[in-house]
Amino acid sequence: ILKTLNSWFWWENIWMPINCTWADFVDRDGLVFPKPHQLYATIPYAFVLLIIRFFSERYVAIPLAKALGIKNVRRVKPQPNPVLESYFQECSRHPSQSEIQGLAKKCNCTVHLVEKWFRRRRNLEIPTVLRKFQEAFWRFAFYLTSSIVGFIFLYDKPWFYDIWQTWVGYPFQTLLPSQYWYYMAEIGFYWSLLFTLGTDTKRKASGCSLNLCCRERGKSDFMAHVVHHLAAIGLMSGSWCGNYVRLGTLVIFVHDTADFWLEAAKMFNYARWEKTCNILFIIFSIAFFITRIILFPCWILRATLYQPTYYSTTPVIAYFLFNGMLLILQGLHLYWGYLVFKILKRFFFLK
Repeated sequence: ILKTLNSWFWWENIWMPINCTWADFVDRDGLVFPKPHQLYATIPYAFVLLIIRFFSERYVAIPLAKALGIKNVRRVKPQPNPVLESYFQECSRHPSQSEIQGLAKKCNCTVHLVEKWFRRRRNLEIPTVLRKFQEAFWRFAFYLTSSIVGFIFLYDKPWFYDIWQTWVGYPFQTLLPSQYWYYMAEIGFYWSLLFTLGTDTKRKASGCSLNLCCRERGKSDFMAHVVHHLAAIGLMSGSWCGNYVRLGTLVIFVHDTADFWLEAAKMFNYARWEKTCNILFIIFSIAFFITRIILFPCWILRATLYQPTYYSTTPVIAYFLFNGMLLILQGLHLYWGYLVFKILKRFFFLK
């Protein structure tokens, strides 16, 4: 069964134009092509990034946070109590007054001590401002580095200025070393985000315009991030296998250039630098609407939906798969753009 499924998955008509086979993608005459098995390396790269994240958060983010005036608040742990801990985990984190009285009798202690225990136990679940700052710093550092490196990799490429060049010579376009490392780092980064999505804090900003954002967020936003990360990994991995690398690097660059502004705004928000945070958030909003609402549909989607019809009269199955995932991403862009617009509307028209 697995062998049959594998043959179906790698059927040439799914991935490449007619009269092309996987045998045509063997390295030859100085041409180097992407290999699907190279994607296995993104998992080890993800763990390497997690190690880099650990050291950068500890030895760079913490000193920077202290310099910005963020203190490391240590919360008092409640006394070990198996009965209350079991109730906290399995029943409720906010017991009613009658439940507290019942727990007090069961533990042979006062109602005040039970209330105090639950209050301290709930506080342990709330991430500190320093922890949130560390996570925002890591994302800021990666997106900023990726944007700078991406521009260095792309600025001298003809397809960076003429989107039609992404299809010239397809599918026999050689893989550049810069494209390999750009892809491996990006896919590894999104794997690392997916690995830590359950442990990373669900940020709740306060003190500036960003606090309006948290009111619009919740479980739907968590699921949106899950869909976003999976769609990003699927898109990059699929474009790697089909040698859509030129377009893929453009998609990556368009996405990363706005994100580091938002993470910078969060960092200054946690430090309570309100004016700086607001300015950075406005810059992020401008960059977001330019890259995600204008450039992505009018530049990228035009190149993936419209231009391939000039090079092939019979689109392959991958054409519909990849464009479907790109349209999912565009739907997420519109969803987040709506939230950003509501934040800006409140920021400019309300006190």
